[in-house]
Amino acid sequence: MGNALLSIQIIPKTKDGEDVILYVDKAIAIIEQSGVKYQVNPLETTMEGDLTELFSIVEKMNEAMIENGSRNVISQIKVLYQPDGASMDALTKKYRS
Repeated sequence: MGNALLSIQIIPKTKDGEDVILYVDKAIAIIEQSGVKYQVNPLETTMEGDLTELFSIVEKMNEAMIENGSRNVISQIKVLYQPDGASMDALTKKYRS
């Protein structure tokens, strides 16, 4: 368990209006390669870990969008920082059967 949860919706601006799904797939692959715990949801992906590491992953995601041809990127981010520990499971366990 880390000290933060970070949810991100990444919105790349493509060169010629291409579908952004391939870009989003690349962004999620960066999260997966990082090794942090994460959950993909319909409108955003939530990561669990150390706040510094999570922001580093966001930086890599944004850089990858540009490297893959996006003109710019909007990243909508929500952060829960809790120094004594934060986990997705703890916040959602009462909703799981």
